[in-house]
Amino acid sequence: MLQTLYIENIAVIEKTSIDFAGGLNVLTGETGAGKSIIIDAINAILGQRTSKDIIRTGAKTAFVSAQFDSVGEAVQSALEELGVPSEDDTLILQRTLNISGKSVCKINGRPATVSMLKTLGQSLINIHGQHESYELFSPETHVDYIDSYGGCEKLLSDYREKYRQYKILQKKLNEANTDESERLREIDLLQFQTQELFDADVQPGEEEQLDTERSALMNFEKIASQLNKARMLLDGEDANGGSETIDLAATAMQNAAAYSEEYSSIADSLTDIYYNLRDVSDSIHAAIDDLEEDPHRLEEIEERLDLINRLTRKYGCEADELPAVAQAMQQRLEELLLYDQNRDALINDCSNAKQAAMDAATALSVLRRKTAKEFAVQVKKEMQFLNMPNVELVPCFETVEMNPKGIDKVELLISANPGETPRPVAKIASGGELSRMMLAIKTVLAATDHVDTLIFDEVDTGISGSAAEKVGLKLLEVSRSSQVLCVTHQAQIAALADTHYLICKQVDDGRTFTDVTPLDREGRVKELARIIGGVNITQAAISHAEDMLRVNE
Repeated sequence: MLQTLYIENIAVIEKTSIDFAGGLNVLTGETGAGKSIIIDAINAILGQRTSKDIIRTGAKTAFVSAQFDSVGEAVQSALEELGVPSEDDTLILQRTLNISGKSVCKINGRPATVSMLKTLGQSLINIHGQHESYELFSPETHVDYIDSYGGCEKLLSDYREKYRQYKILQKKLNEANTDESERLREIDLLQFQTQELFDADVQPGEEEQLDTERSALMNFEKIASQLNKARMLLDGEDANGGSETIDLAATAMQNAAAYSEEYSSIADSLTDIYYNLRDVSDSIHAAIDDLEEDPHRLEEIEERLDLINRLTRKYGCEADELPAVAQAMQQRLEELLLYDQNRDALINDCSNAKQAAMDAATALSVLRRKTAKEFAVQVKKEMQFLNMPNVELVPCFETVEMNPKGIDKVELLISANPGETPRPVAKIASGGELSRMMLAIKTVLAATDHVDTLIFDEVDTGISGSAAEKVGLKLLEVSRSSQVLCVTHQAQIAALADTHYLICKQVDDGRTFTDVTPLDREGRVKELARIIGGVNITQAAISHAEDMLRVNE
């Protein structure tokens, strides 16, 4: 579960650290105090796309750190796949946002990527925000709920792999089914291009080698001048060059060593230097002898480099890649030349792949239809508890053409009142009904979800009174098996919290600051009274708040 969240320079939050507990954690505060910023910070640490605009005005970087403890097997497995060592059952995620738009991420102190944070995030936290309720308007999402509830992941994964193979073969078959004239035109072009590339026979490293040789030929006189200068300095014009001078110095030191052994090492060193210089001198002489000004060779090199340059521009690749381009073209040419033979085999392979995908899709559909009814029954029960006693929920299946999700178009039809025919969610559900339906779905899925922490961001939208209290009780029930964080404006929900945090905003010296403070009992009474009574907190509101807490203690 999420143990500690540290935020620095995110929007109006300059610096704050929040220690969360197990059970139901509730966050309340005035509108605009910064409750949504907490969710934004958590999204950032989970690897979600984050704008640089979230960085506090005047700051160059923002920083978020989250520490999790008692992480489950799913997280441990994800860490193992990512190659990150786990620290017992503790996990620390960190992300630094830069004003330039770049991010620096770490997992347990080791460098990581945003995608790695996202991979882990899927097994750590499930966030339900206001916008997610409106996803119910899109029937495309309904099948995902059923798959999650029914444990369809394995069958879905198997189907998607078979479907992917089928689409690859289908694409190849479509390419093979081009008309004859187009095929002949492509053959003619490929024959010319492959011949051109094979005739050129450009070798890896050839361009660099030619550039080096060309540079040497173009600077022949300069090279010759410098080699001769080096030769003269070493050999001298009258045997007074550097080598001869070192030899004389070595002889002098050897003579000195004859009188005192302490000069022997210096004499030996000078002798070694002399012989090394003679070797260098011989190499320079050989280099001068090998020098040859060949204008014809330079012309050949220029022509060859011009050909290579023309081919790289024509085929849009580096010189060293030309042989691979030629091989790929040759392979495509052979496929076209063996058109009939390859096409018959491709038709057979494509047909087999389609049948395999269809078999997998059918197996997936059978499981979906079996579990959809049970899922609808369970969600209906939860919605009835949430003050929708007459709700009816019907899963409607339609078989469609194969697609990445299978062959099922699934839509959950709802009737909120007696005598009404179940219809699409978008046509009849209000904002409050949407919120309760999504909470019901989340509650049902919580039993099959491996995520330890659930976050509900203003799940109470559009509800009040007893419905809000029922939502709170349902959140409390969910929190007994998973850690729950809830941002709410309802006193009925806040009163049920195991831990209550107040998010408040203040202006100091022209700058806005947001603080997050855990409340004691007295603080909770004041905050509940504020939510109940608004700006003017009356004694009646305080008494009501105390009664709410007393009932839930």
